[in-house]
Amino acid sequence: MGRDEHDCPVCGQHVTTVVRRYKTLGAWVPKWVAGPCRNTECEAYVDPEADAEAAARSGAKSGPATGKH
Repeated sequence: MGRDEHDCPVCGQHVTTVVRRYKTLGAWVPKWVAGPCRNTECEAYVDPEADAEAAARSGAKSGPATGKH
């Protein structure tokens, strides 16, 4: 159900699949998307520490989306 393998569009390396949510008709619906690239030689590389800091600044939780608010 939407849990496909994802590759980085820049370097082609396999990336993890993460769950994002979007709201439709008043309900939160999961959507599986490509996670950040962790290949240090890739232009799209996202440093795990910088990613965690950005999430902390935006108030986002670093755990999986559970759908509970």
